[in-house]
Amino acid sequence: MADTSTATHLATTEKTSILRVITYAGAIIAFLIGSGFATGQEILQYYASYGFWGVFGTGLLVLVLISYVAVELFLTGRREQFDKPSRVFYYYGGKYLGSFFDYFSILFVFLSFTVMIAGAGAVFEEHYGLSKFIGGIALATVVCATVWFGLTSLVDVIGKIGPVIVVVAIALGIYGIMRDLDGVSTGVEILPSLDVTQASSNWFLSGLSYVGFCMLWLAAFLAALGKTVKNKREATAGGFVGGIAFSLACMVVGLGLLANIGEVFDAEIPMLVLASSLGPWVGALISVMILAGIYTTAIPLLWTVSSRFFDDKTKKFKYVTIALAVLGTTIGLILPFSQMVNIVYVINGYVGIVLLVLMIVRTIRHVATRPAG
Repeated sequence: MADTSTATHLATTEKTSILRVITYAGAIIAFLIGSGFATGQEILQYYASYGFWGVFGTGLLVLVLISYVAVELFLTGRREQFDKPSRVFYYYGGKYLGSFFDYFSILFVFLSFTVMIAGAGAVFEEHYGLSKFIGGIALATVVCATVWFGLTSLVDVIGKIGPVIVVVAIALGIYGIMRDLDGVSTGVEILPSLDVTQASSNWFLSGLSYVGFCMLWLAAFLAALGKTVKNKREATAGGFVGGIAFSLACMVVGLGLLANIGEVFDAEIPMLVLASSLGPWVGALISVMILAGIYTTAIPLLWTVSSRFFDDKTKKFKYVTIALAVLGTTIGLILPFSQMVNIVYVINGYVGIVLLVLMIVRTIRHVATRPAG
């Protein structure tokens, strides 16, 4: 009788909530879309600039690795229950490498926040004809206010916005492909004659670099979020769904940009070029979507840096959040958006590759030493 009760209790506690899985996946997607994805600048540099191999080679490589990374970080966060999110770096890298990644990731995450500010400024400047300072300061203010209320409200907000943005981005990518069915093959032909900024010397390194910088974003955030996951099934499903959906979205958008490479190759906001061809109202709608994408990524980036120094929701946490938002806004409005994407993301992506290797090694060790049965 006791065995039956125990089995019933375990079945109840292990029951997977589809809504929670979607929310976790949505949080991952929303975190990763950011200004680079939402504007198309990131996809242009990492995917479309390499032609077919860039879209499908990079896309499949990212799909496999990002899905693995998301699931691994979720499960590790749930299992280890780190007292601080940054402890995840010491778990994978040990005392010395862990310390390096801890401090380096905070610098990178903060610089990524400045890229979000630059992206918002570029949208306001190029699409609305307003000063980039208005866009950057407005974004920083809204993000700062959201982070003020802590991680729980943060996940609720971005987990629901993310999937919507990805659906719209995919629709725009499909439109870019259908606009001219021969556009993709034409894009591949004319690509060598265009001066397109690339993330690396070849698509494979580009894919690894892309996963690398995404990891430095995700590590502390998903380790913290993993503590709240109810069971392994939800963690695994949320990680896989989020990683796969994001990667497929990148590939579709990449094809859409490649099909229109002659028009978008030198644009700061490539997605707006596609949207504007549908009409002014569509361009206005997509500009709002882009700003929403920037917002959903800027929130956890700022939260990650603030939480490294002080506990969530404390007074000191709130004060340092304001200070970091002001500093990030100042930096983000100095350099051009496309230049910041190429410098900040690419360099840090290579550092992230080292963390990826350490993570894979630790996963193998964990599986090898796990008791049978």
